[in-house]
Amino acid sequence: MSELRWTLRLDGSDLPDKALIGGKAWSIARMRALALPVPPAFVVTTRACVEFLARGDWPDGLAEEIDAGMAWLEAATGRRFGHGPQPLLVSVRSGAPISMPGMMDTILNMGISAGVEEALAAEMGDAGFAHDVHRRFYDLYADIVLKCVGAEFPAEGDAESWAATLKEKSGQAIPGTPRERLFASIDAVFNSWNGRRARRYRKHHGIPDDLGTAVAVQAMVFGNMDAQSGTGVLFSRNPITGERKPYGEYLARAQGEDVVSGKFTPQPVETMRQTVPQAFDALMAASERLEEANGDVQDIEFTVQKGELFLLQSRAAKRAPAAAVRIATEMVREGVITPQVALTRVTPDQVRLLLAPRLKPGEAEAAETLCRGEAASPGIGIGTVVTDSDEAERRAAQGEDVILARVTTSPEDLHGMLAARAVITERGGATSHAAVVSRALGIACVVGCGEGSVTAHAGQTVTVDGSTGRIYAGALAAEAPDENAETDLAQLKDWAQAICPIPVHTPDAAPAAQIVDLNTIEGSEDAANLPNLLRGAEAATGGALATEEGMSAALSAGLKFVIGKPALPLLLAGARAGMAHEDRETVAVSAQG
Repeated sequence: MSELRWTLRLDGSDLPDKALIGGKAWSIARMRALALPVPPAFVVTTRACVEFLARGDWPDGLAEEIDAGMAWLEAATGRRFGHGPQPLLVSVRSGAPISMPGMMDTILNMGISAGVEEALAAEMGDAGFAHDVHRRFYDLYADIVLKCVGAEFPAEGDAESWAATLKEKSGQAIPGTPRERLFASIDAVFNSWNGRRARRYRKHHGIPDDLGTAVAVQAMVFGNMDAQSGTGVLFSRNPITGERKPYGEYLARAQGEDVVSGKFTPQPVETMRQTVPQAFDALMAASERLEEANGDVQDIEFTVQKGELFLLQSRAAKRAPAAAVRIATEMVREGVITPQVALTRVTPDQVRLLLAPRLKPGEAEAAETLCRGEAASPGIGIGTVVTDSDEAERRAAQGEDVILARVTTSPEDLHGMLAARAVITERGGATSHAAVVSRALGIACVVGCGEGSVTAHAGQTVTVDGSTGRIYAGALAAEAPDENAETDLAQLKDWAQAICPIPVHTPDAAPAAQIVDLNTIEGSEDAANLPNLLRGAEAATGGALATEEGMSAALSAGLKFVIGKPALPLLLAGARAGMAHEDRETVAVSAQG
């Protein structure tokens, strides 16, 4: 056909602009260019999404390009979409240019039907596996495409009974052909860009609304095929502590959504040594290769099918504040990055959270432990336990400190997580939704505490220690760390001082000057107001100064110096404001406390 306008094939021969193909597709293209084992894929570009949102319909030629893309996947895999004897199934994954974890929707097993189930069962010699693939598709299609709440598709059912349930619960019939279902799924991904949770996330992180999302269509591999199959997530370094050691989880006989949903508790990735040793060795080698090639810690999604490793995505890993500092400074010492780049890998908010109070010695030993789980994001959170995200948002807006307690979180809980001092869950592991989002937000999180363990404490004041995985009764005493006593923080401070374009003084060492105390001025918490508030001042303290925007305003106002303690968040904000820093979409999302 003529030159492609709305889609691109991800064959590794080119690395298109991330703004055009989104983060997930860019990752696929990058890994294929490195000759790593990645299922073939093509992408519907952000340009097509923006056009769709503007018109309310698909742009001319998009359907034909998708058909051509599917034909290319068929040729690459030797399989046929929607037909036997060797059927092709695909995943439909959204991916914006800037990472938005949990915001977009993924549909697996696209292309399954009653006839394809029979063909897949015959090919694999396992009717139970083929039936499970079919059931999982209905689960995802009902939830993501039709937004159908409460529909259940029991394993003893079949396509006819599942379709009847879906029509009864949603009022809509599932499209009759795999092609129609594929098109409807792409529609759903496009529309999810303007969903409530996506808009809320973009507003919170200052992400533009006009970027659009791309849609990656990728040949399926199956982690739920047999005992030699599974799925998992691997970090090339520990995202909680920063230790230079691979860290991850693996769930046998499962698909990717089983891990990230938090509905199942996976095993440490090292368990792969016993069950799929060749795939484990290949994964460790790929982890090193990807970190070296990308110059940053990687978050890798993978599937093992019959003992063979397949990589689905690799991106710069979100990391807890302590890990961000350790990784940045160690990578400088290793010669991987420069001090200037290191300063772009740690946000002022992360440092501020790291220097926030921690439990005083002896407090934990004398306290009552209510429950414990897996330490998923470090820090201390003290507040009243609430079990509803709407309630958490409402009570926090009234000035109350709250702890969000859920069985497990989903993207629908984002507003409650934004409002909470900590998040605690009864299910899930270190790569569950609750864990990943809490680390991005920089709040304490403990997951997998056990059934009935955290929601039972609704209304009670608790202290959450995200570093130890313990939840204590009452509000325990805490203390603030010393930025000059921590080796890595002191090193960051030295680097930031060397390039920060404006002096930063602690209150006890500030020279005499006309100083504006922004904390006493209404609206100073918004950096957009600072240019007016700082006019005519010689120096300032408080407000939104410890942000890149705030320090930019201080520079524009010609301040002689700024005042704050600890000084590092201000120095880091000033250093970042004074230089152009690289795009690290998953690291540059500031952790909001």
